[in-house]
Amino acid sequence: MKCIEKISAWQDSRFPWLLMSFASVGLVILAHSLFQKYVYMPPCEQCVYIRFAFLCMALGGIIAAINPKNLILAAAGYILAFWGAIQGIMYSVKLARIHTAVHGDDPFGVQGCSTEPHYPFGLPLEKWAPDWFLPTGDCGYDNPLVPDGVTLGSFQKYLVDLYQDGWYLIPSQKFMSMADCTLLGFGLCAVILAAMLICKVVTLLKKA
Repeated sequence: MKCIEKISAWQDSRFPWLLMSFASVGLVILAHSLFQKYVYMPPCEQCVYIRFAFLCMALGGIIAAINPKNLILAAAGYILAFWGAIQGIMYSVKLARIHTAVHGDDPFGVQGCSTEPHYPFGLPLEKWAPDWFLPTGDCGYDNPLVPDGVTLGSFQKYLVDLYQDGWYLIPSQKFMSMADCTLLGFGLCAVILAAMLICKVVTLLKKA
């Protein structure tokens, strides 16, 4: 019970919520500013959906962090964060399947990739922020596409060469694709959120 009480008290603080928000926003900025703009990896449809899912989690964390002890704000934060994590898992699984099909020469496995995104609730994010949410790449192909006439700096060229065969956590070993990593990240967040929520509910029931 002490462990449950500690986790419950932890989720009553702002730290876990702000950590989730900063991590989620940071990953979206990293994907856009470093890999898309600097290394010239155009995002695919599932990639921009994954960005959207991360931002939903970030928004949930920000709402809860206003006052984690307030049940209404905490509930809103949990709903958004869980929804973002679940959506992110679904997008990552679909992208992983497409990645496997593309690299396995299975044309029938390449489904669910378009240059015309459809976001939940009809949000026109690709019109509001096209540089961030408009897909310009093909799913499963996440290698750099350097435009003609671009002169690369030394570090920039190093990254372009490093990811020439696609984005992997360990490029030289082709270990864990981008989809695998985002799936792991969303899954880990969902487990942590579930543990926090269960401990909070148990603590509330104990006090009732």
